[in-house]
Amino acid sequence: MSTTQILRGGTVTDQRGTRRADVAWVDGVITDVADSIDPPVGSEILDASDAIVMPGLVDLHAHLREPGQEEAETIETGARGAALGGFTAVVAMPNTTPTMDHPSVVRDVLAIAEGASCEVVPSAAMTVGREGKLLSPMGELASMGVRIFTDDGDGVQDAALMLRIMEYASGLAAVTGGQPIVLAQHCEVASLSAGGHMHEGEWSGRLGMGGQPSEAETLMIVRDIMLSRRTGAHIHMQHVSTAEGVELIRHAKADGVRITSEATTHHFTLTDENCATYDPVFKVHPPLRTAADVAAIKAGLADGTIDAIATDHAPHEPHTKEFPFDQAPPGMLGLETALSLATAELELDMATIAALMSWKPAAIAGIGDRHGRPIEPGEPANLCVFDPSERWTISGTEMASRSQNSPYTGREATGRVRHTIFNGDAVVLGGEATR
Repeated sequence: MSTTQILRGGTVTDQRGTRRADVAWVDGVITDVADSIDPPVGSEILDASDAIVMPGLVDLHAHLREPGQEEAETIETGARGAALGGFTAVVAMPNTTPTMDHPSVVRDVLAIAEGASCEVVPSAAMTVGREGKLLSPMGELASMGVRIFTDDGDGVQDAALMLRIMEYASGLAAVTGGQPIVLAQHCEVASLSAGGHMHEGEWSGRLGMGGQPSEAETLMIVRDIMLSRRTGAHIHMQHVSTAEGVELIRHAKADGVRITSEATTHHFTLTDENCATYDPVFKVHPPLRTAADVAAIKAGLADGTIDAIATDHAPHEPHTKEFPFDQAPPGMLGLETALSLATAELELDMATIAALMSWKPAAIAGIGDRHGRPIEPGEPANLCVFDPSERWTISGTEMASRSQNSPYTGREATGRVRHTIFNGDAVVLGGEATR
């Protein structure tokens, strides 16, 4: 017989609001949500006392590195880290080796991900090899379930090509059964950012470091807003980092443009001043910006301009982050710390944070049928149990990742994931991974 599992003593937070409730499920499906559930004989009880029970988190932007870069991360280790951070689904970026630009590579990723600690949702490249020259076989990829296309790591520089991509994507409804295709753009004009390793501003001048101006981001946002307005394509702005970018997106939404966006945890917790030590752990693209930009990102998350919090989890082999700042690769670990940082740094209630990290990104990713669902009978048991009072010290070396490049190492944090339930299985139990 199937075992009933019960989360007892928690505070449930979802689209319906916040209430005190126990949650029971059998075979991966929620069977009861009530003030107090009388456990059947043989039930498994999970402690949720003094904790928040919310739908599992969804990350729109994670680099799992496999295939081809397994020294830094694998799908297995990345998914384990995601589960430890409360995520039940992550969208895997396509800048792998080979690139996820062909159905065969996507099929391989899906096969490798079977049995992982969370659902791995492959995105696919918009252009072949992410080279910005030829369209990838988007129709074939869409027919096998891909809903997000991105050349992440490189913005599509050719405006005429981007227009064709939008026009083509807008015509794929017959292939997807009416589900929208989302074009996620890495907003960076390469000719402006070339030679820059951090934000161009006061601190790059002080440090004698080549900088990337804010305009490298905002010019591409302007271009794609205009192209989306023309074509009706759904454009998603990745890792928005500038105050100007937030304002452009705010106005575009008010004008009815089909636009969504995400902000990363590091872009609302760190600034370019962190680069003053020349420590490459703070090197990331887009770069850490100014305190004014951080304030704008926080405001955009608060008023709904920015739709989701993403991690841009970017593991790198430890020795590569020991290179000089201008030679080190950009990127930071983010999966295991995102929820704790969001609750600590944002002046938002838990329901708003849950929306930004669960059901809103699930809807953008096209997986809202199984992730970010209300916590009700009949819904999938994909859940995150978060203890808002647990204190812990962040350590990159103690994370599940094969890499260690967390910019928060040594930081005292409050709030940590206690349990993660994926398809009814406790893949994290008492803060420890079970897979």
